Amino acid sequence: MFVLMFALWIIFNGRFTAEIALFGLAVSALVFWFLCRFMDYSLKKEAGAYRGLVFGLKYIVLLICEIFKANFYVMNLILSSKYIIEPKLLRFRTGLKEEAARVVLANSITLTPGTITVTLEEDEYLVHCLDRELGEGIESCSFEKRLEELERMKTGTDKSKQGASAEKAAAGTEQTKLGKHSEPKRGGSRRERGRT
Repeated sequence: MFVLMFALWIIFNGRFTAEIALFGLAVSALVFWFLCRFMDYSLKKEAGAYRGLVFGLKYIVLLICEIFKANFYVMNLILSSKYIIEPKLLRFRTGLKEEAARVVLANSITLTPGTITVTLEEDEYLVHCLDRELGEGIESCSFEKRLEELERMKTGTDKSKQGASAEKAAAGTEQTKLGKHSEPKRGGSRRERGRT
């Protein structure tokens, strides 16, 4: 967010000088502090956004590489007369938990030449392969491994958040118990006053 705000500052100014850059850094830092202080933003969320961006770029590079490799294979399959094309319908299940990750996997399979995702029902895929060799190893393809890595990263972040909230709740309970034990017994003090 800080880098984005600074980049927008430079773009809207239309030119880059030392004075504009320093003033932009100060304004971006002030807005970033305001977001962290009053709008439930944090450096952890900032780091998570950068990790997500890096992961997305890596996944796009992987997808482009797989598309190129599949293109050459399909071209060789079509143009060569020595191959006998054997189409195949393949069913397999995935270990991905999130629906968004499953949809990304289905689209990645469809974007790769020679394979089309026919149906996706919960965690079960039905894929049409132009040739049976294109379906080999599709159950544990590189797309699924990368998406599982993303899910593990998200799960780790969620667990750390849950742990922090549990610690806060435990601290609040502990303070409540201490407050109850430290309250004076008003009935006893009144009796003592009555006796005197």
